[in-house]
Amino acid sequence: MAILVATPLADAGVNLCTTLTGNVDSTNIMDRGHTLGGPCMLRVTSTIGATPTVKLDIQGSMDDVTFFNVPYSLVATPETWVVAQITITTAVTGYYILKGGVPWRYLKTVMSVNTNVTLSCDAFPTSFKG
Repeated sequence: MAILVATPLADAGVNLCTTLTGNVDSTNIMDRGHTLGGPCMLRVTSTIGATPTVKLDIQGSMDDVTFFNVPYSLVATPETWVVAQITITTAVTGYYILKGGVPWRYLKTVMSVNTNVTLSCDAFPTSFKG
């Protein structure tokens, strides 16, 4: 697993995984460093096979050892924060806003209960403003 240093507002973002299958952690971990405390956008793209389902956790850590679910919201409800697992059952591209000011430095995704779903995940960090 590689740790990739984040660059704020980079067009390509930070790739956490590409066409990943199974019940695994993302291939890469994003390190947003000590200066990027603002919100972050996570893009999750799924492709599916027969009877698809996967549970996805978005996890952060201060030390790259102990991870916890990070508060996120949907674009349609940007002020409704949750930490629940995301269930994906269709081919879709979803965007999740990760709450700024939450004390995490490292970011990864974790897939579980995966049946015939392939995920690609990219994170787009921003600078802290305020």
